[in-house]
Amino acid sequence: QVQLVESGGGLVQAGTSLRLSCAASGRTFSGYRMGWFRQTPGKEREFVATITWSGGTTYYTDSVKGRFTITRDRAKNTVYLQMNSLKPGDTAVYYCAAGFRALLLGTSDYEYDYWGQGTQVTVSS
Repeated sequence: QVQLVESGGGLVQAGTSLRLSCAASGRTFSGYRMGWFRQTPGKEREFVATITWSGGTTYYTDSVKGRFTITRDRAKNTVYLQMNSLKPGDTAVYYCAAGFRALLLGTSDYEYDYWGQGTQVTVSS
């Protein structure tokens, strides 16, 4: 069993930055990838970014390319999402996810096996 705990969300102004963290615990993390998704009320959960645990290969949704960066610290079993130049449209609950299967690109939620509880990010204009 793997537990994921997100932190770092908050209320910020447009144009500023936030860094989200997701710590994995419960067993030595040997998963294939970790990812970030986000969700707003009334909408489906949306893929944001993913990183492979071993090789560090990353992939982003188009709307965050050049603004968000996903990284991982294997020694700390932690994945980060650095969010720069935030926009009001980035407002959402952000979820961390861990996947143990090498399926496709990691952009779909069925590719992940464990999820965190979410952290709220609110960007004011």
